[in-house]
Parts: sequence; structure tokens; C-alpha cells
Amino acid sequence: MIPTVRLRVVGERFGIWMGNEKDTLILGIESSCDETAAAVIKNGREVLSNIISSQIELHKLYGGVVPEIASRKHIEKINQVIEEALEEAKVTLDDIDAVAVTYGPGLVGALLVGVAEAKAICFAKKKPLVGVHHIEGHVSANYIEHADLKPPFLGLIVSGGHTHLVIVKDYGEYEIIGRTRDDAVGEAFDKVARSIGLGYPGGPKIDKLAKEGNPNAIVFPKAKIDGAPFDFSFSGVKSAVLNHINGCNMKGQEIVPADIAASFQKAVTDVLVEKAIKAAKEKNCKKLALAGGVASNSALRTAMEQACKENDIKLYYPSPVYCTDNAAMIGVAGYYEYQKGVRHGWELNAVPNLKIGER
Repeated sequence: MIPTVRLRVVGERFGIWMGNEKDTLILGIESSCDETAAAVIKNGREVLSNIISSQIELHKLYGGVVPEIASRKHIEKINQVIEEALEEAKVTLDDIDAVAVTYGPGLVGALLVGVAEAKAICFAKKKPLVGVHHIEGHVSANYIEHADLKPPFLGLIVSGGHTHLVIVKDYGEYEIIGRTRDDAVGEAFDKVARSIGLGYPGGPKIDKLAKEGNPNAIVFPKAKIDGAPFDFSFSGVKSAVLNHINGCNMKGQEIVPADIAASFQKAVTDVLVEKAIKAAKEKNCKKLALAGGVASNSALRTAMEQACKENDIKLYYPSPVYCTDNAAMIGVAGYYEYQKGVRHGWELNAVPNLKIGER
């Protein structure tokens, strides 16, 4: 647990100083996996710049992210992306009010690069340091394009490492009501994509191929967990896909990758939608926000839009650029932490298994 200091900032909350509006600029830094990113955020909702250096093409060679390579690439790129973010925003480090950085969860070596960079900037420029939870950043991405979205609301977090249903009680305050018991949904997409020869990254490739297939061609299982109606499990459907492929090979039957992709995607989407709508109704939430890389999946968005419309629930989701890892979402989350008086000291460290809601 990383200690934080919460300060009572008299007259400063939400950018108001002695009755006069003052813009608050946050430099966001993100390096939790294979994107090196920096962004400048104004008043928590306006993106002045959002620079992302992706390593996807490099990691494709290995079928997934290689942590050591990711860390080295972050070191090479981080100064460059910060300089570009400041230049695009037309500001300098002296104009920045605070630096927000992802400190968990993620790859420990990758996280350390961003945390060390943020601490160096804050030390040199005497700026406040604000550590941000990566997944809370994904939720906060919804604030960028939806001015009307304010807590409380229900959030469905779907990414390569996480699948959570949370009630966002307030900015930075979360109640987890459901989570995956095994594989995250994005992880299942990657493994199924690999099994049908699509390669890495799996999510976008399955989404594209599924449009050519029949989603009802194969009935894959949908896990239900006794006593935990909002929890998820995706290891079973992943195994079912592998069993189907092995069965076809043994029987000499044709394997149709498009049908497998479409049927798998439907099974996963159905579970996500059913549990999210059930949670929204039981918790009396009239607003539902998608977050994380899988939130850009077209089938999930379409199915969730229809279900929300039928149940009088307003649906929010970010543009694809804000679904994948980016620093704009970290800057937004950091802004609300900063306004609440959250400050981290030099002891801030990378926490690869940081749980949502922890500080």
C-alpha cells in the first residue's frame, strides 16, 4: 500500500481560487504495458494533447508483450512523448500544476519507467506528484467526451488484464460488485485469436473476422457462478474453442475461423451484457459506462446499446483512442485526485498487482 497525503486545499477545489476561475493543467504519464504515452489535460475534461508511442508491431514478432523489451522501449521513448505532448499543448513544465502517473497495475519494469520519470520532473520543477490507478484511468476516459457524465454510475471494465463491474460512487471512489474468477475478457480474446491463427493483438482481429462469420454457428458455453451473479469466468469458453478446433481436426471436419470468431465473440458479449444490465437494474443505476480496450469492440457496443435502450439505461463509452492505454485518461483521473488533495511522496513505487480502489 502506497502512502498518500490528503490535503485540505482551501479555495482551490475544482480550480476556483478566491472566486476567480483558474485553469488546472495536469501532465499525464502512462507506461503500464506496451504504450509509452503522455498527455496534457485542462480542467479534467479537455485534452490539449495525447501522444502515444505503441510497441504493438514489435511485440507481434513474439505473439504477445515481452516485458523486458517493453521496459527498454519505454526508456527510449518517454522523454520524446512528453516533449511532444507539451509542444502540442503549447505549454511548458512550468505551466503544469501537477504530474499524474500510472503506478499500477501493470508490468513492474514498465511501470517503473513512468514513475521514475514523473518523480524526476516533480523533483526538478517542484510540482505535486499524483499516482493513478491504471484501471481507474480507463473509467475516467469516459469523462473526456461526455460532459454530462458524473458519478454515481455503473462501470463495466473490460481489458486484457481486467474484467470488473464497479459502482463509481464518486470521482476516485469505487465499489467492486463483480470480477473475473480466471481469465480477463481481453486475455480470452488474445488466446482464441492465437488458436485460429490470427496472431497478436487478438481483440481487433477477432472483431474484424467475426463480421464475416455466423455467430450462431457454434454454441459456446456461458459461465454462471453460484452465489456471485456479477462475477465472470472466461476460461471455460476459451477451452471450449480449443476443444472445438481439436475435435474438428480429429474428425477431419472443416474449421471455419470466421464462424469460430463470431460464435466466441457472441458468447462473451452475451455474458457481459446480461451481467451489466442485471447489475444496473438491481443497483438502480441509470447510467452505464464501458471502459478498457475491449470497450472498443463493435459487437459489444452494438449489443450493449440495444440492451440499454430496452431497459432505459444511458450508455457511455470512449472513442477507440481512449479505450486503449493512453495518458489522457491518466491525466483526467489524476485531475480529480489532485482536486481532492491527493499527493504522493518520493516513496511512490510501482505496484504491479494494485487492486482497484487501493491507494
